[in-house]
Amino acid sequence: QVQLVESGGGLVQPGGSLRLSCTASGFGFNTYAMQWYHHTPGKERDMVAGIGSNGVSILYADSVKGRFTISRDNTKNTAYLQMNSLKPEDTGVYYCKAVMGRSEYWGQGTQVTVSS
Repeated sequence: QVQLVESGGGLVQPGGSLRLSCTASGFGFNTYAMQWYHHTPGKERDMVAGIGSNGVSILYADSVKGRFTISRDNTKNTAYLQMNSLKPEDTGVYYCKAVMGRSEYWGQGTQVTVSS
């Protein structure tokens, strides 16, 4: 059974940090690229960061460059999103996605709320 389980969300003050994790099972994690998406009500999910299967290719949305860091540990079947200098506009649900060609899997999402 394929599963992607996110964790690490929560409530944080502006300027604070969170580290999201996405742990995979049931498929070949080390052959899939991993992506993190941000979703707020009434809007589409926006990709904020992506990392290739071997961890070499990395990209970020302009809105998070310099603040967020994506990484992965293929020995633990886990991808991470380190979020620093958080802003209120970073509030929303964060989803991880595994993708390889036309094959893709989504996690259930984890809520991040940035508020004082």
